[in-house]
This record gives sequence, C-alpha cells and structure tokens, in this order.
Amino acid sequence: MDVLTEPFAVSFVSRAAVAGILVAIGCACAGTWVVLRGMAFLGDAMSHGMLPGVATASLLGASLHLGAAVAAGAMAAGVSALQRSRRLGNDTTIGLLFVGMLALGVIIVSASSSFAVDLTAFLFGDVLGVRSSEVLVLAATTAVIVLVTVVGRRAFLLAALDHRIAHTTGLRPRLTEGVLLALLTLAIVSSFSVVGTLLVFGMLIAPPAAALLWTSRVSSAMVLAAVFGCIAVLGGLVISWHAATAAGATITLTAVGIFALSLGLSSLKRRATSPLPTERTLVS
Repeated sequence: MDVLTEPFAVSFVSRAAVAGILVAIGCACAGTWVVLRGMAFLGDAMSHGMLPGVATASLLGASLHLGAAVAAGAMAAGVSALQRSRRLGNDTTIGLLFVGMLALGVIIVSASSSFAVDLTAFLFGDVLGVRSSEVLVLAATTAVIVLVTVVGRRAFLLAALDHRIAHTTGLRPRLTEGVLLALLTLAIVSSFSVVGTLLVFGMLIAPPAAALLWTSRVSSAMVLAAVFGCIAVLGGLVISWHAATAAGATITLTAVGIFALSLGLSSLKRRATSPLPTERTLVS
C-alpha cells in the first residue's frame, strides 16, 4: 500500500494530483461533447493553435494563459466564421487554420533564442511544477466548465442530434455551437500548463471515449469519464514517481491505456452477452 501512497506524501506531487483531477473533470465535461460530435480534429487543432499566443505572451513577459486564451479564441472565431462557407468542408477549414496558427507560432518562436525551455513546458506541460495559485485558477475554470455543461446540457444535446430539432424547440444552434467552442477553449487553455498542448488532447479524448463504450447516456458518460481521468492522473503520478518518467506524458499514456482496456473488456462483454448462432442462422 505504501507504494501507492508514498508519492503523495510529497507536497508538489499532492498538488499535482489536485491539479490533474481538476483537469480530468474539466476535460471530461468538454471532451464528451467533442467525442459525441466527432470534433476530435478540432480539439487537436485548437490545442496546437495556442502556440502563437503563448509565444507572443512569453516574449512580452505577459501571462501565458492570457496569450493562450487569445490565440485559442481567435482559432475558435475563425472556425465559426469559415464553417458558414458551404464551399469548404469542416476538415478543410480547421486544417487550414491549424497549419496557419502553428506556422505563425513557429515563426514567433524562431525569433527568440531564449524560448526553448518555455516551448518544452508548453508542449509537454509541467504538472509537478504547478503552483498553488495555478490550482486555484484551475479550480475556478473547472467550476465554470461544469456549470456551463449542466446549464447548457439540453441545448448541446439537441444541437448535436439535429439543428432543425433545435430550431423547432426555440434554441439557437449557432449560439450553442459558439458556447460549445468556448467551453472547449476554456478546457484546453486551463489544462495546457498541467499536461501541455501535445498531451491535453489525450486527456480530452481518451477518458470520454472509454466512458462512451460503457454507456449511451451523456450525463453518465461525463461522470464515468471524470472517474477514468482521475484514475489516469493518480495512476500516472504513481507510475511516474517509481519509474522516473515524465509525469504529464505518463498520465496521458495511462488515460490511453484505460481506453484500450475498456475497448477490450467491452468487446468481450458484447461477445459474452450476444446469443450464440443457431444452426438455421449458420445455414442462411
């Protein structure tokens, strides 16, 4: 038992666990909608599209979170604007913005020779270096994400099913799409300092994808995704402590491992509960 509890006796590891759990909850709420609506590519593009904002903020000595929020907001606004064009598909518009923002970020980074350390933290995060003030900010943003998810659950669900149904019930699908993009932006921006932009995508996708293998109810999937995410955080920190591996990457890999395990177990469950083929079925 000491093997599991020993790492959390250290203050910075226990603080990392709290921050990681908050990330898991926020990503579970936003990520469930991302998986349900097939927006994985958008989530990946937005997580990488923050690079210009973070790079500019670092060079100016401003808040990295503010820079990330501005860049992610610009990315979300660009996606919303370009998606109104019927001549281009969603993947095309997202891909163009993704490449453009990433290229701009690389150009800004290349203009400074002192940006290498900050860029590493941006890409891979520093969960063990999270400060108490950052945990408080993360707690506030997670609370906002949960609140928006609870209040907008019906609108998000109807918009995901059919825009025409949403219109007939008096909802505004365009506004709902904007709120959902803002929710995704907030989840990514608040999480990148913990697990980094390259790894936040895994926390955003893997736990909800694993949860949706076990339930078709959105609310249940979010709760289960949060549980899976918390297990990934705590398990990843324990593995990282004893194996001396990168904490953020280990957490994300654990989350992907939970998805792989869920996929295997759910497949076995379906085979076990499905009726055996009869002789008549085999003949036909």
